[in-house]
Amino acid sequence: MSATADKARFFLEKSVPELKEYEKKKIFNKDEITSIIKKRSDFEHKINARGAQPVDFVRYAEYEMNLDSLRKKRVKRMGIKSAGFSGQRRIFFVLDRATRKFHGDIGLWIQYIEYARRQKAYKKLSTILMDALRLHPSNADLWIYAAQYSIDDHADMSQARNYMQRGLRICKSSRKLWIQYAKLELIYITKLVARQRILGLDEKMEAPKPQASGDDLDADMIMMPQLTEEDINPTARDENVDQAALQTLNSTPALSGAIPVAIFDSAIKAFDHDDRFAHEFFDMAFEFEDVPCLQKILSHVLELMQETNPASPHTLICYIKFPTAGIKATSAEFPRALGAALSRLQEHRQKPGVAKEVVRWLRTVEKTKDLDPSIQKVIAATIHKAEQVLQ
Repeated sequence: MSATADKARFFLEKSVPELKEYEKKKIFNKDEITSIIKKRSDFEHKINARGAQPVDFVRYAEYEMNLDSLRKKRVKRMGIKSAGFSGQRRIFFVLDRATRKFHGDIGLWIQYIEYARRQKAYKKLSTILMDALRLHPSNADLWIYAAQYSIDDHADMSQARNYMQRGLRICKSSRKLWIQYAKLELIYITKLVARQRILGLDEKMEAPKPQASGDDLDADMIMMPQLTEEDINPTARDENVDQAALQTLNSTPALSGAIPVAIFDSAIKAFDHDDRFAHEFFDMAFEFEDVPCLQKILSHVLELMQETNPASPHTLICYIKFPTAGIKATSAEFPRALGAALSRLQEHRQKPGVAKEVVRWLRTVEKTKDLDPSIQKVIAATIHKAEQVLQ
């Protein structure tokens, strides 16, 4: 008990200059300072005791976050230019001690990472991520989180791929990691196509847009380039040069669908041509309607499934859905595509497991906003017939 009290006292004494500064600048009054000391003393005794739990650190960190939020509001209201101490350092200190003591608790690591992310403390966040991944290399969710963070906060596709590939070297048997890696690539393509449309470059070709010379797509970056007047108004340049640039860009692996296909090929070999995994991959990619190379990717997946497991329900379900791939349910092309899909369903609806899965998909289509009423009637009738088969 004495050792616990000594540790608590040691850490409390380190916060004395901070509290004196708060009192001097009248950010907190004496009664509030006393209350802060009491709270911190209670938390320090709890986390330094033998029976400390991760939740004790979480509550301590949450208290400090709330206290820092109150401090910031008062500093802003009082117009204090330099508040001296910041609560950020203390919160990091509490969370760092938490992850050191309970390094196996992923929840604590995520809370630590999320706080650093909210504070935009990117150098600190990079260190925390590396520590978490070094201690938990077999946790696929952490690799996925790190890759998603690279995309969302820094638009760095190269770093995101690096995280995914390193994760797969260790977690090769993780289906989720393989699927999420391919999904990341499809999100990347979607963003590039959207940027092409914003610049109006999709009117000439279906290929993604040309970029300024300082931004090389082969460098795996999706950072917006420095745009000039010529970039925004490409008609001001030579027409042949624009077409050549667009054609070259369209053939890059990042935009032609070659990378998701390569990921699928590697994954399906790792899982010994498991048709369930192939079906999961197909369904994930199927959701990306705006990807121009979607049919190419899904066609590759379906062809391999038909070669290895042609009679599998998973293969048949993908075969039935394929005609509608990349076609919006509200578009003029959808009725014909749906007709082809329903014709395939008619051929295979007696196969066990097929009708149930297709009905689930059709119900989702049926709920599409602004769907043509005649299509809704056809889908409703098809679902009714399929359900009769299931009974």
